[in-house]
Amino acid sequence: MMLLLIIIFIILIIGLGYKSKRSLHMLQQNLYNENNRYIKWTIKNISNFLNREIIGIILFVLAYFVFYDLNIYLVPIELAILVIYISMIRYWQNFFKNEQTKKRLVITKRVKRLIVTIVILYLIPLITLKTFTNQNLLLLLLIESIMVYLNEYVIFLAKIINTPIEKEVYNYYKHKAQKTLKSMPNLKIVGITGSYGKTSSKNILRDILNVKYNAFATPRNLNTYNGLIMSVNNYMDKFTDVFIAEMGAYVKGEIKGLCDLVHPKYGILTRIGTAHLETFGSEKNIEDGKFELIESLPSDGIGVLNKDDPKQKNHHIKNKVKLLWIGIDESDVDVHAENIKCTNKGTTFDVTFKGDKNKYHFETRLLGRHNVYNILSSLALGVAFGIDKEDLVHAVKGVKSVEHRLELKNMGSFYMIDDAYNSNPVGAKNAVEVLGMMPGVKVVVTPGMIELGDKENYYNEEFGKQIADQADYIVLIGEEKTKPIYNGLLESGFNKDKITVYNDVRCAYTYINELKMKEKKDIYALFENDLPDTYNEEDKK
Repeated sequence: MMLLLIIIFIILIIGLGYKSKRSLHMLQQNLYNENNRYIKWTIKNISNFLNREIIGIILFVLAYFVFYDLNIYLVPIELAILVIYISMIRYWQNFFKNEQTKKRLVITKRVKRLIVTIVILYLIPLITLKTFTNQNLLLLLLIESIMVYLNEYVIFLAKIINTPIEKEVYNYYKHKAQKTLKSMPNLKIVGITGSYGKTSSKNILRDILNVKYNAFATPRNLNTYNGLIMSVNNYMDKFTDVFIAEMGAYVKGEIKGLCDLVHPKYGILTRIGTAHLETFGSEKNIEDGKFELIESLPSDGIGVLNKDDPKQKNHHIKNKVKLLWIGIDESDVDVHAENIKCTNKGTTFDVTFKGDKNKYHFETRLLGRHNVYNILSSLALGVAFGIDKEDLVHAVKGVKSVEHRLELKNMGSFYMIDDAYNSNPVGAKNAVEVLGMMPGVKVVVTPGMIELGDKENYYNEEFGKQIADQADYIVLIGEEKTKPIYNGLLESGFNKDKITVYNDVRCAYTYINELKMKEKKDIYALFENDLPDTYNEEDKK
């Protein structure tokens, strides 16, 4: 009997490892519960093997409280428990083997500190029972099995326990970053925010300014407090002339906090839309939150705004700062684009600058009208920084495609339009327009859009109607999440036989390869959005 209990204990430890890895991954992807994101995830994502774990716990309770004195019943109960937990281990092994992980758990110093705290929490019952009581191994296994079942919340408890430590670590690196910035009085600091287009604008501005300056932009998606601190401390060097800080936010007040951290003198506001509507609470909060960048600039600073965006055009700015306006539809602006032509090779357009009668012709490998807006913002700031306009023409031609943002890739059997990092209605509409300009067979692969609050289903259904006009085939990723898109497609009269639904995006590649053999034509596949792992749906097939 003791051997069975020891085997069960070992199985519990292995299962604990699998569950803890998953929970830590979700805690990290949910920004360590910023705005209660992790707690919301735990509520929405109860384990699919919930009932099986409960059965194991019930059997432990029976073994300890009912049949403890009747040894004849203990062995079959323990065997049943062993079978249940072995099946749980097989489930977790298969889960991690087949899970469509886009961003793996990063073992940072913070994660290592959490692991230490988690180990201590799970050792407490063992140490307590063995030190202060004469209870047997069965009771210990019962308590440990309950803690394994509640693993997501044990991980959250570890996060709470570590909060004071993390606060001290944060303050240390924050002061270090601020000290670095203060030691560079000639550094030009540019903040970029908006509902979408931040990363594209950041990279475009960096490439353009590099014709005259040594410009550094926050890498990847490091657009939070910790991301900006990490960027300054780990990546920026003393030779940097311009620091371009991408600023993301989920709630009102976050952009103001980021500005207080790095103190930008220049600001670019991309388009304002409904991204993160769920966490902001209202469209007005989104607008006010984004304008915190412009309203944090000093009086001798410069803000770049888009006059084609009604929210920017009509917003009452609370501080006095020089504004540069860009536009395509609006011509009374500082930097205006016209004659825009897009092909599968890129985009061409003409630009006029206020006060300059000349017209300048620009070429870029970037796709889409929205990227013209991003370029115009960089041109406006480039002129303000004293860069010659002919140099700007040359710089735009050399701007690199932005990874996962309407990035055209030759995959061998088909052309991928990779727009995986987009998750907003306007950006999605722009991407569909770009797909429509491509020759050959057109395919859309998408899991839809998220964090749009009460309007999420509406926008996804509208997106279904939009792609129905342009696509020949549709691949939806996530059966439950994409129902509004499916409904929009059918409402528009799209042939449901040309709609395929998978719960794993990897299946889409096989599908497109088979489609290539069937159609015998060039295939252009738009991969629109790629949801975080927190939104994965289990394959029910």
